[in-house]
Amino acid sequence: MKTLTTTVFALIAISLALPVSSVFAASPGFGNLYFNGTIVRTVVPPAAFPNEGRDNFYKVTNGVAGQLGIAAVAPGSTDYHGGAWKVFTVTFNSGVTPTLLTSEQAVLSAQAAKTVTVTRNSAADFRCPVQP
Repeated sequence: MKTLTTTVFALIAISLALPVSSVFAASPGFGNLYFNGTIVRTVVPPAAFPNEGRDNFYKVTNGVAGQLGIAAVAPGSTDYHGGAWKVFTVTFNSGVTPTLLTSEQAVLSAQAAKTVTVTRNSAADFRCPVQP
């Protein structure tokens, strides 16, 4: 009876875990992004973090080939919170030829020049640490 009970609990635990794990089906890996004009490595764990981001992250939707995500902070920055990314979508405005954006300052300058629109996307917040 003890073995049957243990087996039943194990099966219930697995079945409850399946829907959650399927949400994060992407496998962990490595990636790159821009920080202050430099390409830095990231660890890309499947970790959604909706509405909880603290560190600004910019995702360019219609940029040039080779455009990567842009982190506002990284290890060593005073305000770095371990990669708890607060996502902003950056879209080049109609009639504007996209350029490569490689820093938060470049994004904010393009926004001030009205060449891009920056929109907060809190549902896309995620965790992804930057490698020092």
